[in-house]
Amino acid sequence: MEHSYLILKSIHIFGVILLMGNIIVTAWWKFMADKTKDPIVISFAQRQVTLTDFVFTAPGALLAITAGDAMAYTFMANTWDIQWLTWGRCLFIASGIIWITVLIPTQIKQARMASDFAISKSIPEEYWKLSKQWNIFGAIAVFLPLINIYWMVFKPV
Repeated sequence: MEHSYLILKSIHIFGVILLMGNIIVTAWWKFMADKTKDPIVISFAQRQVTLTDFVFTAPGALLAITAGDAMAYTFMANTWDIQWLTWGRCLFIASGIIWITVLIPTQIKQARMASDFAISKSIPEEYWKLSKQWNIFGAIAVFLPLINIYWMVFKPV
């Protein structure tokens, strides 16, 4: 029984590393690319933002959720009555809602725009508006899982 718990915990931690590592590094690369104001650099970075979400962020989230819930439902009772676990789940859900409703649609729009302005060499004002929106909501979507790490590690009552 302990062996399966440790395997699930390892998968959960690996998922969190993929998820958190990618969202933090992606935000950094996008911010730095935008700062250059170079249409070719921004276009490349913007494509990578969308691609890495599908290659790293989504699988990381899936591993974290699947293994985390498997641990909770296998080794705990009444998991929604455990305060630290409920807070962790709620923060994760809130971050996911931001990703699904704001960040992913925004970065897909930006990626489409970026493929055009890589050719035209002119970045439209709408790109910068969307970038500001992505930065604000992205910061919130990164901050929530960071708080979640606190709940998962310290398990306050």
